[in-house]
Amino acid sequence: MHVRRFQDDDAPELVELYKRSVRSIGPKDYSTRQIEAWLSLAPSLEAMRARCTDGRAVLLAVGNNGRPLAFGDIETDGHIGYFYCAPEHAGSGVALEVYNSLERHALGAGLSRMYVAASEAARRFFLRRGFHVLARRDLRIDGVPIHNFSMEKQL
Repeated sequence: MHVRRFQDDDAPELVELYKRSVRSIGPKDYSTRQIEAWLSLAPSLEAMRARCTDGRAVLLAVGNNGRPLAFGDIETDGHIGYFYCAPEHAGSGVALEVYNSLERHALGAGLSRMYVAASEAARRFFLRRGFHVLARRDLRIDGVPIHNFSMEKQL
């Protein structure tokens, strides 16, 4: 496994990884209705490509076969937008490698903080990395109540 930057042909697998992660990891903390609402926000292939080429850093942990195991992105202001791990690799350290690479990127860019809107599972992960919760955010997606957490870490 190694971490590398996004390449254009990664987009289809990242869309699929996003969906598999939400479907498999999400139900530990969210209802079926909430998962379906969350999945309605999944990016299209075109949206994923546009996002990954808009100037943010997109980093992937890939296996020996080159397939993505986890990925995350960080914008120029320190916002982590996507942070997803293939369910079969959750807890294996691949997400941690992506996170560590994102933090190194932020430090190298001279950023003073990183911040994220984290799901329940991601909240637990980010707390272990030194983030703190600013607020719980109660949202509605297509009328379905769901929540996440506004979190930040000072660098």
